[in-house]
Amino acid sequence: DPVNVGCGEDISIRDLAILIRDAVGYTGDIRWDTSRPDGTPRKLLDVATLTAMGWQPSVRLEDGIAELYKWYLDRNA
Repeated sequence: DPVNVGCGEDISIRDLAILIRDAVGYTGDIRWDTSRPDGTPRKLLDVATLTAMGWQPSVRLEDGIAELYKWYLDRNA
């Protein structure tokens, strides 16, 4: 069975976009097309299976996004 790995915290798509914007240093506006369906307005990975095995996330979402972006730049610059 698949097992979710994540921070276990609920975050809105808008807040996630802002975290990514800040991590990559984007200074433009984030535009939302309000005429389109909302889709899933929030994201949350259920980490209950891993938590039951004693696992706890060790990297905050903000830090993980920043580390992933740095990793990407190091390999693709």
